[in-house]
Amino acid sequence: MTLFNRLIVVCLSACLLYACGGESTEVSRDGAETGNSGSIERVDPAFDALVPQGAKIEKLAGGFVFTEGPVWDRRSNRLYFSDLRSNAIHTWSDEEGLDTFLQPVFEGQAAHESVGSNGLTIDQQGRLLLMEHGNRLVSRLETNGSRTILAHSYGFSRLNSPNDSVWHSSGWLYFTDPSYGLPEQESDPLRELDFNGIYKLHPETGELELLERNQSRPNGIALSLDERTLYVANSDGSDKVWYAYDVSDSGELSNQRVFFDANDQDIAGAADGMKIDINDNIFATGPGGVWVFDSEGNHLGNINPPELPANIAWGGDGSDLYMTARTGLYRISLITKGAIL
Repeated sequence: MTLFNRLIVVCLSACLLYACGGESTEVSRDGAETGNSGSIERVDPAFDALVPQGAKIEKLAGGFVFTEGPVWDRRSNRLYFSDLRSNAIHTWSDEEGLDTFLQPVFEGQAAHESVGSNGLTIDQQGRLLLMEHGNRLVSRLETNGSRTILAHSYGFSRLNSPNDSVWHSSGWLYFTDPSYGLPEQESDPLRELDFNGIYKLHPETGELELLERNQSRPNGIALSLDERTLYVANSDGSDKVWYAYDVSDSGELSNQRVFFDANDQDIAGAADGMKIDINDNIFATGPGGVWVFDSEGNHLGNINPPELPANIAWGGDGSDLYMTARTGLYRISLITKGAIL
């Protein structure tokens, strides 16, 4: 074949690719499906029942500073998410696209940039709850636009910077309180507690109970379907693990154990936000992307958007997984689903 003919073939192939949609998905040598929108790694055959072959990671919006804490509101059919370092909460929907819901979240003077809200959740009445870094508290946004403080201190000491939360069917809200919202974190002179705690809060009574004080950097948090196991990510660079705890009938924690150890990973990222699907599989942000485990701690596979994700949420009919990843918001449609309040 002459050089001229080779050029014609290349051009025709490029035109055909463009006409068929432009972006291709390749399979790398390690079995990962790769493309311009990230990659999908299939480690265990069980992963195929969760993530369809040919699944694509969509970028929905960009230009943020550090996205976090997504939650889907089924009443308005839209996603809320934080831009922690821009001190804002945004919304996104297929119908209306991107909108800014609240800015600023924190209105005082701050010594550093991580002062907005982190994790968001919604209660049974459809009200938005905020884990606030700058204000160092848990708050609820009322229907009239006012904000109610639900927790700001333990004993006589201010909380560090509430991070992420999960509901228990009893009405308790479990949340984590590391020191990421303080400029010098554990060494910050404004820190009043000498531990990073895991708590349960009754939003209606204000009762706050410390459940665990010996995990170094508690972060993302999720409950198993039967509510007998609490999973808590440890976002400590020197101890990158996900812990599991037994949950008693009264909601107390015991039997701390390592659910999965990722300390052998040398890629960027630590254990962070997580969610549970309807089959008790755990989707957890960690080194490189979203890690997927079954309830026994078997690693099934990974979903890796182009940017490192910090948190995730179920959306739509429950089969859409939204990922807040640094400057972008991403989505992938799955076979499995997660429950939405």
